[in-house]
Amino acid sequence: MTRTASTQDDLRRLNRARLLRHLHERGAARRSDLVAVSGLNRSTVGVVVSELSEAGLVAEAAGAPGQVGRPSLVVAPLETSAVVVAFDLRVDCTIVALVGLGGQELWRREQRHKRAKYTPASAVKNVVSLTRQALEHAPDDAVWVGVGIGVPGVIDHSDGLVRLAPNLGWSDVPFGTLVRAALLEEFGDAPFISIGNDADLGAVAEHVRGVGADHSNLIYLSGEVGIGGGVIIDNRPMLGAGGFGGEVGHMVVHPGGSPCRCGAVGCWETEIGSDALVRAVDHAGGAETIEDVIAAAVAGQPRARAAVDEAGDWLGLGLANLVNLFNPEVIVLGGHLRLLLPMVKEQVRERVSHALPAARDQVRLEIPALDDDSTLIGAAEMAFERLLADPLTVVAEPYEATAS
Repeated sequence: MTRTASTQDDLRRLNRARLLRHLHERGAARRSDLVAVSGLNRSTVGVVVSELSEAGLVAEAAGAPGQVGRPSLVVAPLETSAVVVAFDLRVDCTIVALVGLGGQELWRREQRHKRAKYTPASAVKNVVSLTRQALEHAPDDAVWVGVGIGVPGVIDHSDGLVRLAPNLGWSDVPFGTLVRAALLEEFGDAPFISIGNDADLGAVAEHVRGVGADHSNLIYLSGEVGIGGGVIIDNRPMLGAGGFGGEVGHMVVHPGGSPCRCGAVGCWETEIGSDALVRAVDHAGGAETIEDVIAAAVAGQPRARAAVDEAGDWLGLGLANLVNLFNPEVIVLGGHLRLLLPMVKEQVRERVSHALPAARDQVRLEIPALDDDSTLIGAAEMAFERLLADPLTVVAEPYEATAS
């Protein structure tokens, strides 16, 4: 009897999770549509929706008139019922957003910082301060579900240890532990803390809400100072044995090239990273940002145009390797790569043409549907994960002392 009861409880929990995830990711849906996408019968969907409604997570309204028979009730996630605080920690700025259930951004702020002074201690202090500001904008009675943080580095997903973030100058920083302790001290309670690689989170966001929403195999490239890679295979993130997979920016493409901050020579990011492009153009003076480089190239400045063209060749070479390795349907070029791609399409196309035909013919290159917010939105999705997996438990007990 105990085994049967446990199995029934597990099944009900899975059904709640399935429906809430669909509503969170896809938006409002008629009850009849929920029956179709879930495979559950009408009465079960009715029970699950009632449970989620009683928990304050969804609301129902009458469907549109004009159809045959009685209109099906429309179920929608309540953005004011549960919130997360999401961060995109970049080399030169921190972006934070308060995000409600369903993915609606309720508040955001961007704060610049100097790269050399962005130590782990200053980053933790920044996270606490910006979390406080975000929560001041949270709806009354909203459940604070979690904090999600994207970091440009190699992350241990079990505890949020930043093994290496070369462009921040961090090594073996117990960032998850430090953030949790600081939030506990500030608020007395702390929600679920999730620390993830920026490109992994960008891949999740574009897979759930962006250009890869209808595809099972996707690669997202985060182009900032360095280059990160997030890989989705058969609808699941590819993290590797220790969670360190996808570091494509440190794929050696030019053994005779420039030293990389990781300690190797000729990494892909030393050829196509924003710092590499700025350095190549700044020898002629005047280029301080990747936007300066792009503008100079558009204006016909020879050194800038040459640097952009060379970066296009290296970009195409690396993309051809990724096509052969992973056979993706979509490769999404984020960060400064989304600005670079329109200018180097011919070089990239020529290089990618050398990939294996079977894989090459299946892939397309895209810029993010989420513009420059892919990592931020991915951090929010990661923070919502515990609620989506077990909605009623988290609403009842939002502050579980765990982290990932």
